Amino acid sequence: MQDFAKSFYKSKAWQKCRAAYAASVGGLCEDCLDSGIVQAGEIVHHVRALTPDNIDDPSVTLSTDNLRLLCRDCHGRRHGHVRRYRIDAVGRVTARR
Repeated sequence: MQDFAKSFYKSKAWQKCRAAYAASVGGLCEDCLDSGIVQAGEIVHHVRALTPDNIDDPSVTLSTDNLRLLCRDCHGRRHGHVRRYRIDAVGRVTARR
């Protein structure tokens, strides 16, 4: 998380928006669902990235049109991060195929 966004992500407005959005999409990762996979979503992602210029604009920060619920793997892919391992349903670390 970048410094300019820390207070936003701690705000009651974001916490309420994040919870409501996740519930509204059924708590499942939207990218996985698009691929026919059922996976729990964990991170509400801003499609249009937050910047110092738009951090105070609720039409960007709190708009459901700019949000997507993602699992950790899909969120990482959206940000260009690739993990070399997975954690299975019982918590075991396994190699990524």
